[in-house]
Amino acid sequence: MPASIFSALCSRFGEQLFHEQLTRDETPTIWTPQGKIVPVLEYLRSEADQPYRMLYDLTAIDERACKSKYNGTCEFTLVYHLFSFERNAFLRLKVALRGEFPVTPSITHIWPSANWYEREVFDMFGIRFDGHPLLRRILMPTTWEGHPLRKEHPARATEMGPFRLFPEKEDREQEALQFDPEEWGLRRQSDDSDFMFLNIGPQHPGTHGVLRIILQLDGEDIVDAVPDIGFHHRGAEKMGERQSWHTYIPYTDRIDYLGGVNNNLAYLLSVEKLAGIHIPQRAEVIRVMLCELFRIASHLVWYGTFAQDVGQLSPVFYMFTDREKIFNIIEAVCGGRMHPNWFRIGGVAQDLPQGWDKLVREFVQYFPKKLKEYDKMVMRNALFKARTVGIGVFSLEEAIDWGATGPNLRACGMDWDMRKKRPYSGYEHYEFDIPTGRNGDCYDRAVVRVQEMWESLRIVEQCLNNMPEGPYKSDHPLATPPVKQYTMQDIETLIHHFLHVSWGPVIPNGEAMIVTEATKGWNSYYLTSDGNTAPYRVRVRTPSFAHMQMVPYISRGYTVADLLSILGAMDYVLADIDR
Repeated sequence: MPASIFSALCSRFGEQLFHEQLTRDETPTIWTPQGKIVPVLEYLRSEADQPYRMLYDLTAIDERACKSKYNGTCEFTLVYHLFSFERNAFLRLKVALRGEFPVTPSITHIWPSANWYEREVFDMFGIRFDGHPLLRRILMPTTWEGHPLRKEHPARATEMGPFRLFPEKEDREQEALQFDPEEWGLRRQSDDSDFMFLNIGPQHPGTHGVLRIILQLDGEDIVDAVPDIGFHHRGAEKMGERQSWHTYIPYTDRIDYLGGVNNNLAYLLSVEKLAGIHIPQRAEVIRVMLCELFRIASHLVWYGTFAQDVGQLSPVFYMFTDREKIFNIIEAVCGGRMHPNWFRIGGVAQDLPQGWDKLVREFVQYFPKKLKEYDKMVMRNALFKARTVGIGVFSLEEAIDWGATGPNLRACGMDWDMRKKRPYSGYEHYEFDIPTGRNGDCYDRAVVRVQEMWESLRIVEQCLNNMPEGPYKSDHPLATPPVKQYTMQDIETLIHHFLHVSWGPVIPNGEAMIVTEATKGWNSYYLTSDGNTAPYRVRVRTPSFAHMQMVPYISRGYTVADLLSILGAMDYVLADIDR
């Protein structure tokens, strides 16, 4: 790790306070005393040379069942991931927590984005944050008993006994659904007027899924907004603890369910970093091509539904038709459409079928004309501009404070794309530009995504014209499953195939996190292995979670109609929020 980070902290706070940990992803990892974490984070955020201005993620690990935990004296570990744009580097800080239900200081005064992350850690682990403005459950119902990511909490419904809704339980659940503004941090009235409270969702079409937003209105103006998430929560991180490294791949498809194999890639890059697996060049190019096709497909859904949100009905039908053309390619290559579950540890499931290039070439030639048509239909439409220009504005500094990434960050003028700045899967070999905006409003966020479709098309065309020969999967013994043709040639490979399909590979001890530029922003899987056939901890950091937390901040002062523009321009997916 760069000595400057560790040395700067030791020089500032004392040499004996910190301890370095080597990790497989080579991210600088520093154990920090619990009593010093707040001043350390304040220093890193504002005073350090080339500061870490973004709180990328905050999560926890229940260490009590770990066979090979690094710090043997703690029951829980609190993990902070910070990012410095100046350094182009992540920093991982760890805090050892002791006791069955630890208490630690809140950092919401340092980063506003810490609010939801701390609530999630409290909800999932029972760790309390002293000084948090509204520490209540965020994903689970308020009546839920226990904290799901603690090791003693059941992982399967069969471990919990049959569900029965007794009358008293039904009454208790109904009572918990009663809306009390003060419980959500809202006021009933101001000095000169009573506020009105309006529920939007969780069945409203403008929320794009099971999302509830509670609005506090003064007339038609939004005074405050409270997103109520968790309706979609499926326990994706908990499921990761009971699936093998291989069988967890299909679960990733369902997180950003519009991003397809982009979810597979974020997960598998971390697994492959843990296992030390090198990916063949052909497999990397295949992965990139399919990821960019899914990026276009995801942006088409956003494009059509955003236009529909602000009053245009026709575009969504045209754009879904073009999305079907992409799905025809995906289906021909993978056998599946929205959730192909096609990437594998070490490569992809099969080689490209005969005729794949014809399908891709036809789409590459067909789609530019449609993009130009949509530009006239939507982006140059005067009513569309009236509903989006100057609406939902946030600055670059605010975007970084709230953890905004992807197109939402680039719309503020920063040309930061992980595919360019921290290349993975061979993206450094492709020619493409990074579209940016200037004003950070709903219209600029739309401009960036539209331009990204042009750039993805360029990347797909380069994959088409430069597809290398070679294997589609690594020959590493932990690649799952091994290439089938070799199983008929030697007994060792046959044994590996049998064990890896039935039990899954045993991934070495360690931890890793590789961050990818997914369709909606930065996506990563922070994986911890204790040398078993299943992950010890799976942390899924999704862009939509951070973006939805911004909605109240950027909605205040606008109207209800503007809120639908703001939600549409954010381009979130509910499962990407709730996991």
